[in-house]
Amino acid sequence: MPATNSSLTLGSPLFSDTRLAGLANTQGPLAAWQEAVTKDAASAAARVTGDFAVGLHEPGGRTFMAVDRFAIHTLCYRVVDGQLRYAGRADELADADTPIDPQAIFDYLYFHVIPSPRTIYKGIYRLPPGHYALFENGQLTVAPYWVPTFEEQQGASFGALKDEFRQLLRDAVATQLDGSKPACFLSGGTDSSTVAGMAAQASDETVASYSIGFDAQGYDEMEFARLAAKHFKTEHHEYYVTPDDLVRSIPAVAAHFDQPFGNSSALPAYYCAKMAREDGVSKLLAGDGGDELFGGNSRYAKQRMFGWYDHMPSFLKRGLMEPMLGTGAARAFALTRKAGSYVEQARVPMPDRLKMYNLIMRLDPSEVLTPGMLAQIDVAAPLELQRDVWQMSRNCSALNQELAFDWRFTLAESDLPKVTGATGFAGVKVGFPMLDDRLLAFSQRLPTDYKLKGLHLRWFFKEALRGFLPSEIITKKKQGFGLPFGVWANTHPALNTLASDSLHSLAQRGVVRNDFVQTLLTQRLPEHPGYFGEMVWILMMLEQWLLDHAPKFKV
Repeated sequence: MPATNSSLTLGSPLFSDTRLAGLANTQGPLAAWQEAVTKDAASAAARVTGDFAVGLHEPGGRTFMAVDRFAIHTLCYRVVDGQLRYAGRADELADADTPIDPQAIFDYLYFHVIPSPRTIYKGIYRLPPGHYALFENGQLTVAPYWVPTFEEQQGASFGALKDEFRQLLRDAVATQLDGSKPACFLSGGTDSSTVAGMAAQASDETVASYSIGFDAQGYDEMEFARLAAKHFKTEHHEYYVTPDDLVRSIPAVAAHFDQPFGNSSALPAYYCAKMAREDGVSKLLAGDGGDELFGGNSRYAKQRMFGWYDHMPSFLKRGLMEPMLGTGAARAFALTRKAGSYVEQARVPMPDRLKMYNLIMRLDPSEVLTPGMLAQIDVAAPLELQRDVWQMSRNCSALNQELAFDWRFTLAESDLPKVTGATGFAGVKVGFPMLDDRLLAFSQRLPTDYKLKGLHLRWFFKEALRGFLPSEIITKKKQGFGLPFGVWANTHPALNTLASDSLHSLAQRGVVRNDFVQTLLTQRLPEHPGYFGEMVWILMMLEQWLLDHAPKFKV
């Protein structure tokens, strides 16, 4: 096990206390952290913004840790011989005898990542976003220092908010430019295009933009990336990822992460960052966060429609709709079947409703996992974690509660590790201007109806940027760097072999059932490659990680 008893500080912490800010400037962030923690450890991180992770071993034996609000920088920890040890990666704390946690494997199959505080290893934990930890006299306290709250601003004019928002965007992007060649990811979506445009305004140099394409119908949106690049006059670079690229890179990318990671966009992000690195770029700006701060995901509109059901009169819901739409005759017709599905989903509260869309829960864990695996896990644990996070942000609108929930599960646990992992593997730093604390505070006071006006997603964001972004990008449907893995796995022999060998190897470990693997590969994947390709992907990436990190693991 590597030594982890040295104090460390990562990222760019911004201290609100004037004295601490001065100390950070003259002596470095570590000196500022040491004074802040000595004064009041429990509230030290609450007075710091920016992206950061800090671990301090104090002379008296106390240990303090904290990570930023979105866990852009992460810390893992374990207690060994009465001491708290920490590191940026879970695998840095593991030794040859550290067992794999079957519950973490199920969490991975549920979320496609392993959310904090659990890690793939028993006894090793990851500090959740916005949390601190204090280890003193053998006692460990882990608690949030920041919980999302919303105080919606009423009465502000659209024009004033628009001007403020544009200025905040410019400042956020300018803050992330570090003097090296300015460069950014560019998918052609609203967020990445905004970052590219603001970088072009903030830099005296021509901004380099990097885009990934796929030669697969319905997956390629390079035309929008080219449109944005032309509009903002960036130095544009493109690369089309192929199935052969996946065969070459899947084992290495899977092994790079400190635990199994199933977000399939990590591969395109890696190729984008690799292309930039080969051009001499040392830092890329990413657009992650705009959807989650300003209401841009289609599920927000979907959940609002379910919310309307709560406002219907009780006699109409329980006296007419539910009895009528719950019959076998109603399920026989497309229109009434769809209405019945709406009622069925609307009756389940959030976040429990999300389980209805979850891939492994829809397939049924008992049909996917072996009896030996099922005996070692709690299939209800992921939902319990979701409920706990859901309850952290209350006294706000339903939409804002969804946003705060996604700040944890979509951003901190999935999208940000995807980008930081992919860029780190390529040897490039990354910045997230959309997650600037000033933009976060702006989002927290923006009226709910400005984020989702009726069913119009991120209404304010788009209206405020009319005239800045090309109109085609404002009106386009969201896509991003989606990977056509399922389609390619059906048609590319080498990729199909890699997937098939991985899943059969995972079955030999006793994780998944042999009959499930056979049906998945020979029937379900060919029939519905987009949907079942996701399950093949996460199982394949799990096995590829195990091959590198825990080759002897068996249930």
